[in-house]
Amino acid sequence: MTTRTAEKVLSFEEALAGFDPTMGLEVHVELNTVSKMFCGCATGFGAEPNTQVCPVCLGLPGAMPVVNEKAVESAIRIGLALNCRIASWCRFARKNYFYPDMPKNFQTSQYDEPIAFDGWMDVEVDGETVRVEIERAHMEEDTGKSLHVGGATGRIHGADHSLVDYNRAGIPLIEIVTKTIPGTREKAPLVAKAYVAQLRDLLLALGVSDVRMEQGSLRCDVNLSLAPAGSGQLGTRTETKNVNSLRSVERAVRYEIARQAALLQSGVPIVQETRHWHEDTGVTTSGREKSDAEDYRYFPEPDLVPVAPSTEWVDELRASLPEPPRERLARLQREWGFSDLEMRDTVGAGALVLVEETVAAGAAPGAARKWWLSELARRANERGAEVADLGVTPTDVARVQALVDEGRINDKLARQVFDGLLAGEGTPDEVVEGRGLAVVSDEGALSAAVDRAIADNPAVADKIRDGKVAAAGALIGAVMKELGGKADAGQVRELILAKLI
Repeated sequence: MTTRTAEKVLSFEEALAGFDPTMGLEVHVELNTVSKMFCGCATGFGAEPNTQVCPVCLGLPGAMPVVNEKAVESAIRIGLALNCRIASWCRFARKNYFYPDMPKNFQTSQYDEPIAFDGWMDVEVDGETVRVEIERAHMEEDTGKSLHVGGATGRIHGADHSLVDYNRAGIPLIEIVTKTIPGTREKAPLVAKAYVAQLRDLLLALGVSDVRMEQGSLRCDVNLSLAPAGSGQLGTRTETKNVNSLRSVERAVRYEIARQAALLQSGVPIVQETRHWHEDTGVTTSGREKSDAEDYRYFPEPDLVPVAPSTEWVDELRASLPEPPRERLARLQREWGFSDLEMRDTVGAGALVLVEETVAAGAAPGAARKWWLSELARRANERGAEVADLGVTPTDVARVQALVDEGRINDKLARQVFDGLLAGEGTPDEVVEGRGLAVVSDEGALSAAVDRAIADNPAVADKIRDGKVAAAGALIGAVMKELGGKADAGQVRELILAKLI
């Protein structure tokens, strides 16, 4: 029985002292088409189970599939954006295996004839550019979703019974498969995270998917193997399935390196298998022995005609591509005035698009970066979530900064506004009103508070009268404390100095 008990692992540093990691990444992207890959069923997320199905996606006898043209278009655009060659002619194939969530008992996919192949994408980690080569990007359909009821882990082991929701069966998928990525050593976890983050941003810019990892519309399988340091060999790989956050991609790579190293150091061979990632404990556990391609008995899909995009169509789609990621990064850095370190941290935090959209909503670049990379990144870390998944929008952040700029709140009160946003208390303005967070701007009230602070701290007041202006900080603190932080510190300082100098 699979458990979530952690296996013996070495420290990351010990593992790298004896072994070289090689990894490969398979990213599954659900396309945002309005209908499924081979039928007209809706694709909306969260519908009542088994309400978005038909004879085609249920694999009923006699039902004939038809290829979704928009999905093919999206696949070509993805391939072009990844610098891939686009096939002038390719076919679908049947990948045969039995799972309860595959109603046809085969998956319609592409095997040796993908729509896009031989591409690359450059990612930057700690100032170093790493080229990730793309083996292929192929079209397929998603499976249904099994729900295991009654167990402690949500997996089949220990469950009382299972239910199947076929709404997801037939959703258009693009699987993007890298070639092996060697030579990254201690940067392997960061390279994996940076690649998936940049790929997510690219797909979002292309408009082909909502790339919501928490909903499964972007999922990453991490293939990893170890070989003796300096040997130049490839070891036996494991495949950690369906890792669904950027943070988890990094952690899964790091854990598998430490786990495999401990086994190899003890003389235990690595089993080629799929593994499950456990977000709560940060470990992987065994799933099943990994099947090879021949085990799936691929053969050409007889019910679908080949896909043969014309050169003219491909050229037209190429012309519609958004700005390449590295060019976009360079442009944004120039426009925002960020240092290399500031830009690197923004990208590393998965906040580039968030900052860009916050700036587009009216905030200054520095302010947008400040909130996303400090206050909101801290809260995301506390929750073990990605900053993009907190539920706070760029429009919210821009409005919070606007309230600061207008003098209605200060930075300290802004943090309380974010508390309210995360608690679902409404818009920033509604949170300010509901929590009574507006800054005290009435000069009479501020003047009275300043007078009380001066009277209560005569020694400090005398220092200020003697020209020691820095001592004003103590009086400012007293006023802010009395008013619960609801004052503009600059305005308070001006009042103090006007009264004492």
